Amino acid sequence: MAQSATQSPRIGKYLGHPIYKTIQSNNGTYEFDRIARNIDGEFPLDQLNKDEVLIRPGLIYRIKR
Repeated sequence: MAQSATQSPRIGKYLGHPIYKTIQSNNGTYEFDRIARNIDGEFPLDQLNKDEVLIRPGLIYRIKR
């Protein structure tokens, strides 16, 4: 997903970056779910479900239904 998505109000911060409640892209609306597991500076993609995306700096958003 492109980083240029439309964002909703901020609900927090992580590593100095805002956490938005939802983000919207051409693919739909995604809702913040959790902080991704970080292993040695990497974010393993096996922690994502099919309906989730990983956004810098390690935020996982799930498609809003």
